[in-house]
Amino acid sequence: MSYSIGLVGKPSVGKSTFFNAATMNDVPEGAYPFTTIDPSVGEAYARVECAAPEFGETCTPSVGYCDDGTRFVPVKLVDVAGLIPGAHEGKGLGNQFLSDLNEADVLVHVVDFSGKTDSEGEPTEGHDPRDDIDFLEAELDMWYLEVLEKGIDRFETKYHGADATIEADLAEQMSAFRIGEDEIKQVILATGMELDPGTWDEADRESLAREIRKRTKPIVIAANKIDDPAAAENFEAVASDTAYDHLTFVPTSAHAEKALKTADEAGRIEYTPGDAGFDVVGDVSEEQAAGLDQIRSLLEEYGGTGVQSSLEAALFDALDLIAVFPGSDDGSTSEKGVFRDCFLLPAGSTTADFANHIHTDLGDGLLHGIDCRSSRQIGGGHVLDDRDVVELVTTN
Repeated sequence: MSYSIGLVGKPSVGKSTFFNAATMNDVPEGAYPFTTIDPSVGEAYARVECAAPEFGETCTPSVGYCDDGTRFVPVKLVDVAGLIPGAHEGKGLGNQFLSDLNEADVLVHVVDFSGKTDSEGEPTEGHDPRDDIDFLEAELDMWYLEVLEKGIDRFETKYHGADATIEADLAEQMSAFRIGEDEIKQVILATGMELDPGTWDEADRESLAREIRKRTKPIVIAANKIDDPAAAENFEAVASDTAYDHLTFVPTSAHAEKALKTADEAGRIEYTPGDAGFDVVGDVSEEQAAGLDQIRSLLEEYGGTGVQSSLEAALFDALDLIAVFPGSDDGSTSEKGVFRDCFLLPAGSTTADFANHIHTDLGDGLLHGIDCRSSRQIGGGHVLDDRDVVELVTTN
């Protein structure tokens, strides 16, 4: 599980229900603050079309599983507690919240789109989901700004050699956010600012912190409780608001996903996570049948419950990842099976990147790769495509 998704949201919006639905872990659910005190970590999955059938094979996954040609690749899902006003100032669980949050590569923000929980997570009516979206982004931006300011102070107060640059000091100060010197320089120039912090005013610094945050901590909005009529109205208004063009919105019902998975485990229905439908295969009561009919209507309207789609939007849209399978060009299989692994890599990754992702020894000894579909030799600098099947030829 090389990528981690952080699940965030204010109290009582259904965040723990989402986590349970995605992982089927038993995390307490409740309509009160800090239901989740410590970060709960679970295994969620991303769907990838399995390559094995193209080669006349049946895969034997070493992790995750395969269901009728759909590979479910494990990813880490972290349910992070502590999102309250002033979290960036250390209020509530603020410091721990930010520390846990920083371990995530991408965030899924669970928002109650029904508008029936206020900013503190208390019951209300007519709350604007925009306030919750803005609240999280503002907390993160202020956090980033504080770290940015320390980097600027560091640059302005230390002795400067001939090669000193602001981007180098900022990269060192903000290294926890996994952003490098070159990317910081790109962000500064892209915002129209000079590479001289002496020319930056307060608005420039805030803008720079925000842009770095957007690049290093992308956010997907899980518009939860979409089965509520008020949520559907809010979704139409908010998702089309140009102020949020930098975000991805997914209509979601965590409750429906949890109900479907529970019914599937009980043998009442057959349901594959992320599907837009299910089959009733066991005995259900009238009450259960009525509930399933409501969920079926939801799936038909939105194409799914949104839980699986939110995770995949985070990975494949926000992070822009691709799936790559290790393979064997001559069709040979090992005693452990075939198509055992499927790795998620950033788009633009090369054969060498793939080798190093699996193990640095493979990268160090890499001679070349082989595209197993075409049997064509590919070099270390060859850029891979989604669902490529590659044999690595290495001296190690």
